[in-house]
Parts: sequence; structure tokens; C-alpha cells
Amino acid sequence: MDIAIVSDEITLDFPAAARIALEWGVKKFELRMLRTGRIPKVDPSEIVEIKECIHNWGIQITALSPGIFKLRVSQEAEIERQIEEDLPRSVEVAKMLGTTRIIIFGFQRESGNTNLLRSKVAVYLSKAAEVARDSGVELLLENEPGFWADTGSNTFDLLDEISSPSLKANWDPCNAFGLDEEPFPTGYEKIKPYVAGVHAKDTRTGSLIACVPIGEGLVDWNGQIHALLRDNVVDHVTVETHCLPLIDNSRLNVQVLRKLINLNQTTQ
Repeated sequence: MDIAIVSDEITLDFPAAARIALEWGVKKFELRMLRTGRIPKVDPSEIVEIKECIHNWGIQITALSPGIFKLRVSQEAEIERQIEEDLPRSVEVAKMLGTTRIIIFGFQRESGNTNLLRSKVAVYLSKAAEVARDSGVELLLENEPGFWADTGSNTFDLLDEISSPSLKANWDPCNAFGLDEEPFPTGYEKIKPYVAGVHAKDTRTGSLIACVPIGEGLVDWNGQIHALLRDNVVDHVTVETHCLPLIDNSRLNVQVLRKLINLNQTTQ
């Protein structure tokens, strides 16, 4: 199992981030923020730079994270705009950079009729999945606290209801920490059938409050890595550091994950 990293967890300058990560033995990158904005709303010159890095250095783009559906379902006009404009543009950029995976989110919770709001979440996710299916890409629904897709179980329930081969999960056990379900093993075992991507970070108090380097928090990363290797559900895990100083802690996270992977590979 390889290690990838969200490039802006090193620096917004992608070529600089790639050079640093290559020194750590990391050649796979998820794209989120660049110098001129959040992917895909960036200056075209940055896409050209990334394509040159792919060609010259043999690196791989694993996924794009454009921030789609970090909204409330009551924001109907903006949701439709994202489906009609941001998602197709993300598909276009993804294909330019050699990936077929786009990370999306599960809408912020809000007060109101829970059943009605939850049904709207499923409707919009289904619409996005149809766009993905017609475009030949996969959407990865990332769990996040405060969203309808937050725990492993809640995210599973949405994915299972929609049941689209174009909609899978980007599992982040740290994002599920501190909620009403233990991320590992409970949350993971529930969401496992849909896991296509994994984000790796750590916390002692909850990901929205403060993150710490992997191994210094309370997320059971040793158990999670062991299970991922056992179940063979992903071919890489993506570092998402979220704590300063970014370069130092990103390097540390890569080192710790590599040790956990090597340790657990020998015990399989």
C-alpha cells in the first residue's frame, strides 16, 4: 500500500510540494488548494504546471477535492450551480490530469424537518452520481463532522440508499472521531463496502478542534492500517496533515504511516 498526500498540506505551490514529497518517496497527490484558488477554479497555467510535473517526474494525481456540497440543502440555487458548473469542470480537469476520482461532501446539517432534509441530501447526491456515471468518473463521499455524512454508519446509509457504482466513500476516521460512533473498528466496518479512498490525520479532541501528528492522537491508526491491508480495499492512504508546521508534520506523518504499513504488512 502506497502513501499519497494532499499537495497543499506541504505548500500551495504544486511543483514545490511535489519536489519535497518526492524526497520523502511520495509520488501520489490529491489536489485541493493551489496558489490561485481551490481546484478546479484556478489559473489554467497551474494545470499546465501540474501536467508538466506528471510528465517529467512520473507522479500521479489520485483525486481532486473541489469542495462540492459543503453547503446546506436549503442553498438550492448554489447546489444546482455546483452540479451544472463546478462538477463538470472538475471532471474536465480530472481527466486532463489523469484521474477519475472527485471527492465531494454530504451537506451541512441544519434545523428543520429531519426526514425532509435527509431526503433532499439523497436526491442531490443521486443527481451528482448520475453526472459522474455519464462522465466516466467516480465521486468519493467524504465524511465530515456536522454533515449528514459524518459517521461511518450515516455515510454508509446514504451510499447504500443511492446505490450507484459512481458514488463511493472517502473514509476519514479522524473526521468521525468524537461523534456517537467509534471510528475504528465500528465506523470502518460499517462503511467498508464502499471505501475507495482514505484520508489520514489524527486528533485528541476532534478534527474540527485540533489535529496532531499521526500517532500522537487517539485515532487507532495501527488498527485501521492493519484492517485496510487485510481487506485490500485501497492501494494508497492519503496524508491530510491539518496541523502546523505543515512541512515538518507532513513529513512526520509520512514516516509514521510508512512504519505502520511496513509493520502490518509483515504480520498479515
